[in-house]
Amino acid sequence: MSDTLLKEIRGNVMVLTINRPEARNAMDFETATAIAAALDELDARDDLSLAVLTGAGGTFCSGMDLKGFLAGKRPSIPGRGFGGVTEQPPRKVLIAAVEGYALAGGFELVLACDLVVASRAAKFGLPEVKRGLAAAAGGLIRLPRRVPYHVAMEYALTGDMLPAERAYDLGLVNRLTDAGGALDAALQLAEAVGANGPLAIAASKQVVAQSGDWTREEMFIKQKPLIDPVFTSADAREGAAAFAEKRKPVWTGK
Repeated sequence: MSDTLLKEIRGNVMVLTINRPEARNAMDFETATAIAAALDELDARDDLSLAVLTGAGGTFCSGMDLKGFLAGKRPSIPGRGFGGVTEQPPRKVLIAAVEGYALAGGFELVLACDLVVASRAAKFGLPEVKRGLAAAAGGLIRLPRRVPYHVAMEYALTGDMLPAERAYDLGLVNRLTDAGGALDAALQLAEAVGANGPLAIAASKQVVAQSGDWTREEMFIKQKPLIDPVFTSADAREGAAAFAEKRKPVWTGK
């Protein structure tokens, strides 16, 4: 694990903290590589249900590290995308805990997450056009799928910042907190999600994330291979037994 990414395991939650506060957590190649490796570990471990991604020093991520870019090292992993996330998010749930700025690639990291908790002081944005660039790490694709078309166009074309409270009103943010409270609130949300069956959580995420372009004729066909293993799992039997015995289930992720 790189020094620029801190990893902590809290129960069944992996907490990942981008640790480059001196650069406003701008993403470099080493940090992107470390995030990709951590998310591979998340998906491989039966004892982990989800992860929280945040930033150190009061900033989430200010985008691509321009010094690394000028040196020919873009923070994009083949097959995984910017920050090791944007093209291939993990199979399991990923929550963004946002303080301060989530700009350019930083906002694209947020858009690749499944749930978002943000400080009221947080600001999002795709300012690439102001630098003669385009938001190529998923921002131009995901944003219009999350907010109305003309709203997405405004922020994509002006490069202006989107305040957290406006993002909450638009449905981009699940929960708002006071400044400094995003991580704690994200961990509370993670606890609520992580109390459920890990296989069921992951499968539910996959169906919701993938089904947007499924046709009526194919939707149950495509859902079947994602959902069927859940119903035949040991966790499904444990959930039913725990309900019948009026106790908390003990999940194994199998």
